[in-house]
Amino acid sequence: MRSGFIFEEAPFASAHASTIAEIAGGLVAAWFGGPYEGHAKVGIWLARRIEGRWSAPAPVARGLDRLGRAQPCWNPVLHQARSGPVLLFYKVGPSPRRWWGMIRGSADGGGTWTEPRRLPRGILGPIKNKPVALPDGAILCPSSTEHLGWRVHLERTPDLGSTWQKTGPLNAWRELGAIQPCILTWPDGRMQILCRTRQRVVAACWSADGGHSWSRMTATLLPNPDSGIDAVVLRDGRAVLVHNPSREARTPLSLAVSADGYAWRDSLVLEDAPGEYSYPAIIQGDDCSLHITYTWNRRRIRYVSVAPDEL
Repeated sequence: MRSGFIFEEAPFASAHASTIAEIAGGLVAAWFGGPYEGHAKVGIWLARRIEGRWSAPAPVARGLDRLGRAQPCWNPVLHQARSGPVLLFYKVGPSPRRWWGMIRGSADGGGTWTEPRRLPRGILGPIKNKPVALPDGAILCPSSTEHLGWRVHLERTPDLGSTWQKTGPLNAWRELGAIQPCILTWPDGRMQILCRTRQRVVAACWSADGGHSWSRMTATLLPNPDSGIDAVVLRDGRAVLVHNPSREARTPLSLAVSADGYAWRDSLVLEDAPGEYSYPAIIQGDDCSLHITYTWNRRRIRYVSVAPDEL
């Protein structure tokens, strides 16, 4: 395991909600940073890891409303298209109940970006966790809303963000108030989503038809302290979940492993000191290594690389 901070010093006091993607020759990560969460000067920042070294944080998006007034940015999500640009999704607005979705693209691995574009009304893009590529070339984005109760839905785009389709809510929010899903695609073709909930557990539901229809969302045995999670299915068929195995605190932060999506076993502790270690992102690279980023006490973003045969 390799571990270190993406940056030691930065021109912002607070950092949160990181995302990571693999690009040609390295990695790219993004997060939101500013005086504090929700401040109008909070923007999206980005760094690239080339030849084993992270570049200095650079601003990649600022928030403006239609009248040109400054608004905070939230929850960036990076996605490297199979044969296309890196997509950067993020949210802009005064709060999660009133934000809107934005998108930019980069054809050179995050070096330069297209002009920001607002997503269609009612489309937010992936809320916290990475999209998944479907066999037909479309991408499926795990999304959610908070203004009418915590509700999870999915958004599908066949053309990298130009047109969209949206499912209805996948949870009865009075039973399970859920947001910030992550999508797992198992070797047998079934799909699973895992979600943060207000009920202090991780919730799940399943699809056997490529994400067109879903089972009823139910609570799992995994605790959750009302905090973000992320997961990925590995090439060896196992799944790895990064989460806080607690109902109360955003520490410790651990990796849990499952062979079936039902039974999970904590395998590796990333952080266990007092503090906040939260909002993880995880991918598996072309070399099979796991690449993880997460919030470190709201001040820095930590990067960890793990060999899956160690789990």
